[in-house]
This record gives sequence, structure tokens and C-alpha cells, in this order.
Amino acid sequence: MKNIYLDNNATTQIDQHVLAAMTPYLKEFYGNASSMHHFGGQLRHRIDQSLHYYGRRAQQALEASRAQAAKLIGAQPDEIIFTSGGTESDNTAIHGVLASRPDKKHIITSRVEHPAVRAVCRLLQTRGYRLTELPVDALGQLDLKQLEEAITEDTALVTIMYANNETGVVFPVDQIARIVHAKDCLFHCDAVQAVGKLPIDLQQTEIDLLSISGHKLHGPKGIGVLYVRRGTPLTPFMVGGHQESGRRAGTENVAGIVAIGQACELAQTYMAEENSRVRRLRDKLETGLLKHCLDARVNGDTAHRLPNTTNISFEFVEGEAILLLMDSLGIAASSGSACTSGSLEPSHVLRAMGVPFTAVHGSIRFSLSRYTTEEEVDFVIREMPPIIQRLREISMFSAGKNSAPQAPYERKPQLDPIR
Repeated sequence: MKNIYLDNNATTQIDQHVLAAMTPYLKEFYGNASSMHHFGGQLRHRIDQSLHYYGRRAQQALEASRAQAAKLIGAQPDEIIFTSGGTESDNTAIHGVLASRPDKKHIITSRVEHPAVRAVCRLLQTRGYRLTELPVDALGQLDLKQLEEAITEDTALVTIMYANNETGVVFPVDQIARIVHAKDCLFHCDAVQAVGKLPIDLQQTEIDLLSISGHKLHGPKGIGVLYVRRGTPLTPFMVGGHQESGRRAGTENVAGIVAIGQACELAQTYMAEENSRVRRLRDKLETGLLKHCLDARVNGDTAHRLPNTTNISFEFVEGEAILLLMDSLGIAASSGSACTSGSLEPSHVLRAMGVPFTAVHGSIRFSLSRYTTEEEVDFVIREMPPIIQRLREISMFSAGKNSAPQAPYERKPQLDPIR
């Protein structure tokens, strides 16, 4: 049985070139990038001052990777901080900005954020901060006028994602950044799902801080990036040593840093494919499932979303049951965010969008990658309708009815979102 992996928004297959690039820094070049010498009462740890080859080699690799990560997003190398992943990047941005602006006690975010942002903001709310969670419309889009009206003189930070991990809906972050800056406030963007899939040039935006995760762009887990625009106030979240120019303490994960640098370079190479071949396969999968599965609907703004993602609800059936039957055929997908999949609660993203109860529990997220093939998509289109039909029959039998609904879900025309 062939395994088909369509859960790339949860994590991605590590690219073999990435693995090859990082392996020497686990086996041969295992030096500490922060190797230093106490000389004349001062710590010396610059590349040209390192006392031994191993430390120099590690530090050189670290700085080369910093340049690779910066290039992908149109940043300067000194604006890149390496972290342990997207969650730490989000936490560092939020806690770091608030600590640097102690006189301001208001945070603005959206109701559809990833738990790495949502949970932090709600925790801070219990510690005396005022929190505004902006609603979204039926397409999963924000009302930018509501955002503008929500910002006050007491607002320390606006933190809104670039693209939603469950629906793929892309927010107008450039416009958001301009609105936030016009109100003399700072803007953090969780771009974990967008980086590597969409072209990003931070020289052309007013985004102050931006989070990246290595394992979302065919790198390993346990490594991430936080972009901090020059001049942005940020109190260190991780304290201890002098690493990352004093902005993030802890011995650097050199192998992981080399890996994310290589992953960023490859992402730039594959960007055109992501937005053409992968998008075409996503559209083929979506069209096929809507055509052949009764009562199926797409969740989210289909005009403004990631090229690899579709979130489809199959009404009157349970998502967990669908996933189990898919798994028996070797198909891997998701019923929502990987960080909340252990919960029986329905998706907070779909609930915020007002998706009907009959559909929210039967939602499946399909997220493709550059490794997805046409044959795999054809297989899923062929095998999914019998799965849905079987579960509908079981559901209707349990409810004491004789048959499943006969007419497919009538899709309502989608309105253009507020941009």
C-alpha cells in the first residue's frame, strides 16, 4: 500500500539536500559556535577571534545560514534571530515587545490565530493585559476598519497571522502593517504557514516582527527564525549567555540552523512550482471532491489563500471517522491544527467563521507539497467518495433513516472579502 501524505501544514518531509547539509554539523563540525576566550577581562567570540577551528567553522556556518534566511524574506542578516521553532518565535515577539513597552497594556489579535499566539495572549489577559480578539467573516477574513478602531494609545502590539494554518486564508498583512504603524503601534506576524509558499519581501512592508518555523518548509523540527526589523524594541525572552547578539540566549543549534538556511534557499528555488504545479494539484483535488462527494463545501476565502491548502467539510459525518478510513488506505490528512488534534473540541477557526454545526465536525484539511504527485491526487479523488458514502449510510442508519441525502451541497456564491 502506497502512503500518501497530505498533511504538510502540520509538518513537511525533510528535503534530502537539507539533510545532507546539516549532517556534517552533527558528525564532523560539532564545535560550539559561541566558543570564546576570556582575554583581558573581555569575552571574545567573533569569527576572526575564535581560538580554534571547530568554533570558527560552526560560527561561519551559522552566519551563512542567517544570510540565506534573510534573503528568502527580503531582510538583513542582522535582523534574523534563530529560535527553537515557530512557537518560541511567537512567544519571543509577544513577550519581548510587551516587556519593552511596560506602560502599554493592550494587545490585539484575531480569533483564528494558531495556539502559539492565541494561548499566549489569553495567558497575558489573566495577568492584567486587555485583549481584543478581532472576529472574521464567513470567508475567514478580517474587517480592517474594526482593526483600525480597536487600536488605542494603550495598544502595545498587534499580532495577526499571515496565513491561516487550517483554511489557508491569507490576510492582507501589508495593509494591516500600515494601519498599525499609522497608529504608532508595533505589528508581529506569525508567517509560519506562508514562508516558502508565498513570495515575501519585508523591505516592501512595515511588518516589525515575523515568525518562521523550519519544519513547515522541508527543514527539521526544533529550529525557527524570528525576524526583528532594525530599531524595533525587543526585550530578550530567553536570557543567559551572549548568543544571537544578546537577543536569545542558549548554545546555538548549529546543525538545525544550517538546515533551515538550506531549506530557505531551496524554498526560493521551488517558489514558482509551489504557486503553479502544487496549486493546480490542489485545485484538481478540491474540484474532484466537491463534484463526487455529496454535501461537501470549501471553508474559507478561495480567492486569497495558500496555494497548497484546501479545507473541505463533508456534512453529516465525523472528521475523525473520515481520517480513520483514509488512514486505512494510506492517506494522511488532518481535521484541523496539529497542535489541537488531541482535543474533541471543534475547530476554533471554523467556529469563528460561522461554519454550520453539521459541517464543522466533518472538516478535513488537505495540504499538499512539492512532493505531492498527480497520481496521489487521482487516488484520493477516487477513494474519498466511497468513504463519505459509507459513513453517511452508517450515520443515517443510526439516526433511523433509510438513506443519505440525495442532493449535493448547494454552494452559495462567495463575496469579495474586505481587503
